[in-house]
Amino acid sequence: METRVQERTLELEARTKELEDRSAELQRSNADLAQFAYIASHDLQEPLRMVGSYVGLLARRYQGKLDETADKHIAFAVDGANRMQTLIRDLLDYSRAGTHQLNKESVSSEELVRKVLTDLQVAIRDSSANVVHGTPPVAEADETKLLQALQNLIGNGIKFAKDGTQPEIRITALERPSEWVFAGSDNGIGFDPKYCDRIFQIFQRLNGSAKYAGNGIGLAICRRIIEQHGGRMWAESEPGVGSTFFFTLPFTKLSQDGGRQRGRSELQGVREPAA
Repeated sequence: METRVQERTLELEARTKELEDRSAELQRSNADLAQFAYIASHDLQEPLRMVGSYVGLLARRYQGKLDETADKHIAFAVDGANRMQTLIRDLLDYSRAGTHQLNKESVSSEELVRKVLTDLQVAIRDSSANVVHGTPPVAEADETKLLQALQNLIGNGIKFAKDGTQPEIRITALERPSEWVFAGSDNGIGFDPKYCDRIFQIFQRLNGSAKYAGNGIGLAICRRIIEQHGGRMWAESEPGVGSTFFFTLPFTKLSQDGGRQRGRSELQGVREPAA
């Protein structure tokens, strides 16, 4: 019996070591990919900036002096250079989102929501959006990155509003045994639930760029920020009805002392997607 226990112990230790090695290799691989994305996008900026500058010069100097076809070709080149510069900046933002070290501290998410509303006050005013929030909890997080994630979620609720409908956005939170679950709900255009995972992938868009600005990077950055905090992010939606984006933040004694008994809300029965 003792021999079998020893054999089983050795087997478990070997498997644990294998998992640790694989985890370390995966972390190294992710770090290498992030570094590659940063270097590639950073080094591409200067030659692309030069191309954009000279194409823009052609447009200013020769607009109307050549035939209509030439004007169209120059306009296409200028637009292409501008879009490429935007994509590169977005790629840089994405690579930075998961590589910079977190500066975790006790953060009032209620205060962060108020900061977001101040930053988005022009968009809120122009769209007549109504943003409702209770008393979100104190959590341990990187304030700057969590602010970025909240701003993206609220901003999307405004941007993807239905035509002729006042945007209604609700920020709520629920306490679980070891984490907070935040939710941002809206009454916007929604999307087909089968795309619930695709929307978090980099440069994946479900709507045409002609009506909705952006390159499909915001939610990918949000998920990366939340996962770097040790949380999870997912979404539920119904076309024409609206969407709800959920994310979790694990809490420690610091966040518990500052935020427990706060942030309870209508999130009872929150479901996560099947693995």
